[in-house]
Amino acid sequence: MAFIELNKSKLKRNFDLINDRFKEKHIDWGIVTKLLCGNRKYLQEVLDLGIEEIHDSRISNLQAVKELNPKVQTVYIKPPAKRSLDKIVEFADVSFNTEFYTINLLSEEAQRQNKTHKIIIMIELGDLREGVMGEAFVDFYRKVFQLPNIKVVGIGSNLNCLHGVMPSEDKFIQLSLYKELIKAHFNVDIPYVSGGTSVVLSMFYKNKLPAAVNHFRIGETLFFGANIEENSVFEGMYDDVLKLRAEVIELTEKPLIPVGELAENPSGEKLEVDETLYGKTTLRAIIDLGLLDISPDFLIPDDSDIEVIGASSDMLVLDLGNTKRDYNVGDLIDFKLKYMGALGIMNSDYIEKRIRTTKL
Repeated sequence: MAFIELNKSKLKRNFDLINDRFKEKHIDWGIVTKLLCGNRKYLQEVLDLGIEEIHDSRISNLQAVKELNPKVQTVYIKPPAKRSLDKIVEFADVSFNTEFYTINLLSEEAQRQNKTHKIIIMIELGDLREGVMGEAFVDFYRKVFQLPNIKVVGIGSNLNCLHGVMPSEDKFIQLSLYKELIKAHFNVDIPYVSGGTSVVLSMFYKNKLPAAVNHFRIGETLFFGANIEENSVFEGMYDDVLKLRAEVIELTEKPLIPVGELAENPSGEKLEVDETLYGKTTLRAIIDLGLLDISPDFLIPDDSDIEVIGASSDMLVLDLGNTKRDYNVGDLIDFKLKYMGALGIMNSDYIEKRIRTTKL
């Protein structure tokens, strides 16, 4: 069987390195847990780190967090849908917003629930996902500021998530200036400038961010040690907090080239034959997971001599012809995961979720 493992020691190591750097600069931050897809076992491990704020894009996941720890601050990190506002006010202490129409409805719902709902107004900085356009921001804030049971606790931005626009000093100076605009127009000091996600950490470590940026939302670097700007791993961090382990269910010497007339497979792919490979064979393994669980593009075998050939819905084929290890049917093959691959695995009910408690 295939299963995914969360390594507690490696998770804590990554957390401590991030947390210590933020503490040095008096930066507040929250952990983005959307990767965990609401798995309560893994959410509890994250909460046990001592974090005071959890961010997620699914309200059911924030509900799970509140049930595990009612005291932790929960943040809904996308503009709310109208039909979910009752649950958002109930289970999210804070939400990211870009539409006055929605914030007005949040205000009405917060009054019904006798709560003050906190919001962060997202501002467009060029990646063209969510965000109020800068020239409209002051008027937007003026309307929101008047709503009962709504408290603006921050402004924020999102970069790199859609079109890959990278953060820069200029963009964060621009974001910081919006905070100053509000102070100048309304004599209100917004507490937080939420600088962004893991993609901004490299700039933070290099002291390239304006002092006004005082809040972060971190997920990918916590679980993968990712220095996204430099496509590397931060020094001292682990890139395999989450590891996929899959069992070999067939191991056979087979031809390198399929035999017979070729057409598209169920995924719409058609193999281009390299005729120089006719008559040659290799050792092929099948492991017990497939496209239903993950795309092969997101798998990185621990054994670098293993090649991922392809997958059908429920089986994945590997070429073991160059490996120096002696694999057998029933053995486990380990994989590191890219972010989107881990997301697919965590969302699969067919893959068991385990915790590894052994020391590093």
